[in-house]
Amino acid sequence: MQRILITGAAGSIGSVLRDGLRGHYPVIRLTDIADLGEAGPGEEIVTADLCDLAQMEAAMAQVDAVVHLGGTALEADWDSIHANNIVGLYNTYEAARRQGVSRIVFASSNHAIGYYRRRRVIDHDAAPRPDTRYGVSKVFGEAVARLYADKHGIGSACLRIGSFQPRPLNVRMLSTWISHGDMVRLVRCCIDAPSLHFEIVYGASANSRSWWDNSAATRLGYEPQDNAEDYAAEILASDTGEDAVESLFHGGPFTTMEFNGDTDRIG
Repeated sequence: MQRILITGAAGSIGSVLRDGLRGHYPVIRLTDIADLGEAGPGEEIVTADLCDLAQMEAAMAQVDAVVHLGGTALEADWDSIHANNIVGLYNTYEAARRQGVSRIVFASSNHAIGYYRRRRVIDHDAAPRPDTRYGVSKVFGEAVARLYADKHGIGSACLRIGSFQPRPLNVRMLSTWISHGDMVRLVRCCIDAPSLHFEIVYGASANSRSWWDNSAATRLGYEPQDNAEDYAAEILASDTGEDAVESLFHGGPFTTMEFNGDTDRIG
């Protein structure tokens, strides 16, 4: 893998990967509609709108693998979800096909399976149970990834990302947290795996209270180093309790929210 493209590179995960992947691949190409600053050593910066297929195809030129983070990152109005997470996702895969890209790491979400009950541990074979329109868009993305893997041979790893934070912030995150370091490790193993057709893996650290069997990620070589349990005593001591309904499901607050133009819940 000589040139890696990161879409949505100005976002929180993109910023961490921009730093964490530096030096592991000869060239990191970064794209976003937001400002990315100046290109550093080994970096290329291009501006591309996910909703513009021609721009995305140009951004894919001479790219070996894509880390697709671009799109709307929380529950939102349907027009935003449709444009960025449906049309934009399709454009990403179709542009990759046209430019001969061999691998895509897709930022899916735990909200693709948010309506599973917490008492149930699930794995990569669990059927989708989205908790929001945002979650529905991630299910769509996983289906497109499967199509392009089977039909066009683009290897895809769909990361059902949990709670990406510097540290877990609440009781739910004791089960869903992924550290910055483990996110870099997970993405690297998906890029570097000798063989990849289609996999669904969970974007989570080695959390003792995890609701997710991440054996598919283990097969790809993922060895998480962090565990939310290190913060459990502090979090439990200050816990004020969850909403009665939210506490039942993997998706937590996403299972009860309805977009009203002011969504600021943490996933």
